[in-house]
Amino acid sequence: MWISDKWIDYELLDCSCGERLERWGGHILVRPDPQVIWKTLKNHTGWKSPDAKYERSESGGGQWGANDLPDRWQVGYEDLKFNVNLMNFKHTGLFPEQAVNWEYIVEKVRSANRSLSVLNLFAYTGGATLATASAGAAVCHVDAARGMVNRARENAEASGLSDRPIRWIVDDCAKFVEREIRRGRRYDALIMDPPSYGRGPSGEIWKLEDGLYDFVKLCSWVLSDSPLFVLINSYTTGLSPSTLEYITESLLGGSAESGELGLPVTSSGMLLPCGASCRWEPADLRVKS
Repeated sequence: MWISDKWIDYELLDCSCGERLERWGGHILVRPDPQVIWKTLKNHTGWKSPDAKYERSESGGGQWGANDLPDRWQVGYEDLKFNVNLMNFKHTGLFPEQAVNWEYIVEKVRSANRSLSVLNLFAYTGGATLATASAGAAVCHVDAARGMVNRARENAEASGLSDRPIRWIVDDCAKFVEREIRRGRRYDALIMDPPSYGRGPSGEIWKLEDGLYDFVKLCSWVLSDSPLFVLINSYTTGLSPSTLEYITESLLGGSAESGELGLPVTSSGMLLPCGASCRWEPADLRVKS
């Protein structure tokens, strides 16, 4: 498991009965998590009076309960700054378990000792984009949601990265990649965090387990002749990390490592699994541990 255990502004205090108890900066939140199927005692005092709690609805979805939190506040990870707030579908605008991948990106970019161009697809609010830019690479940030791209730009500004070579693109990721192929544009590294389920620009249904192989195959055509890495994240329940490994190696050659992303739980010492990730590199760069 790849563990994000260097946070100061975020902490997973406890988890039980389908919920997480978290500290985001100075604010305590309770959010649902389907992975938390154990029913341990909720002894942490934060359970009794969180600053906000997301309540599931019997009819589906849910909403945040009454709270007096600011409309937005900021958390930091090393030199990166992120604006967070209470969003729809239990989210805050940041996935803290991804920090271990940001560290991987920074190490790979800095150690390459050459100019790099990186494509970040389904890039959300820009965690990986900011990590890449902070390490010195040029980044193309693509997401279909304009609001998320705007938030990513704000995060870049908060992190002092506004002057870095970042292209901010609001577009369907597959359509954008197809146009990049026709334009002959290539990238030295790819990062992608495709959704489990969604609809395309013409209403077509996207399911990750059905479409991921073809999407990675499409993206392989925008890789440069000297690629550095491909990083794929998945939050689809039941999709094994090894599946991501097989997809990348069968399409790209080289070798890959995959695993679960995890967060340490302060109260119990447990590690909460938070999704799957795969890191592919050309065979001459990969050193298996």
